[in-house]
Amino acid sequence: MFFCVYIWLMFKKMLKMNHEKCVNQLYPRSKVQRFHLEPDQISWENPLKDYNPPDYTSESLFNKPWADKDSGDKSFAPRWNEKDGNVDRRSFIGYYQVVSGRPLNPIGRTGIQGRGVLGKWGPNHAADPVVTRWACTDGGDIKMDETTRKRILQFVAIQRGDTGEWALPGGMVDPGEVVSETLKREFMEEALNSLMLAESDKDDLKKKIELLFKHGDEVYRGYVDDPRNTDNSWMETVAVNFHDDNGDLTLLELKAGDDAINVRWVDINRDLKLYASHSSIIEKVVKLRDASW
Repeated sequence: MFFCVYIWLMFKKMLKMNHEKCVNQLYPRSKVQRFHLEPDQISWENPLKDYNPPDYTSESLFNKPWADKDSGDKSFAPRWNEKDGNVDRRSFIGYYQVVSGRPLNPIGRTGIQGRGVLGKWGPNHAADPVVTRWACTDGGDIKMDETTRKRILQFVAIQRGDTGEWALPGGMVDPGEVVSETLKREFMEEALNSLMLAESDKDDLKKKIELLFKHGDEVYRGYVDDPRNTDNSWMETVAVNFHDDNGDLTLLELKAGDDAINVRWVDINRDLKLYASHSSIIEKVVKLRDASW
């Protein structure tokens, strides 16, 4: 046990993780106010005797087949920190502690207990495709930023229906689903509105996406500073960059679908304000492509 806790602490210090978007504000899709935390009160390593945050789990999760049962349910016996049937309860950060039958957010306190609107106790795994191309003039030349003297990169962004913020077109990894399939499925659903297509058209689109997503570069794997995180449930993701050097994606018509209300190509710069920690993921892609920031 001591060794596992030691490894957990070393991972945290090495990655220098923190969270800012899941503290000191109303919990999403609710009227529940988080317990106020100062920056030095977030870490579990720092004692906080008066810490008594509200316990909230959305009723939208009750009796859903894809959601975990209540932590107090006697029939609920998960295998924490390992593969639990077709549910992956392992964290990319490493070992996480479980106290009174509930996992503890490995980054620290969030000011709210329970699952909030997240389906799983502990890590909730997602996948985020970062689809990019070079911004071009009408004549086809790649645009250069006048200040940085580097090429301007664009990415496909969707506008979330729940918060109105712009984000990557990603989503949850279904139980038993491999990440590579999640990346393609979420891009098709949110950026190409595949759910509304006829089966024949959907099959044709799948073939095109298979080719476009054949080669990708993983840019991030880990914790996400997501406003839905709680003390006991949190988001983690795998982000993969699919860069379109040949203009193949230009032939596809972007159309918002699923829980996205808008979609478009967006020029990348350091002033971008995106959902959760998506801006930091975009910055990693910029460094990979040696683009303007």
